[in-house]
Amino acid sequence: MDKINLTGYVYVNGISNKTSSVKNNKFEDIFSKKKEELKFSKHAIERISMRNLNVSEIEYNKLIEAVNKAESKGIRNTLILIDRKAFVVNLKNRTVITAIDGQALKNNVITNIDGAVII
Repeated sequence: MDKINLTGYVYVNGISNKTSSVKNNKFEDIFSKKKEELKFSKHAIERISMRNLNVSEIEYNKLIEAVNKAESKGIRNTLILIDRKAFVVNLKNRTVITAIDGQALKNNVITNIDGAVII
């Protein structure tokens, strides 16, 4: 199963987006598609790295689906819960602002959201 590890680089099938001049069409196609669909802020990447979260291809697709649902309802900033992971997303910019794991969700308050999508 393909994994996206957002510790500053995206890895698909073991190839990082920080490649040399050698091009891999499959990677380039996947990476450019992912960039168009959803961005991750520097803060979100730091939180994903700090909390050692990995986002599988399936979870990423669920995240895109949840973003689309929230947009259709007119939500501006949404909390998306997928299994034991939470993402706060700014829908205007289609940018993940932060990511939270199951441990950090306990006894925590999430602010500056106007809707939630639970997958």
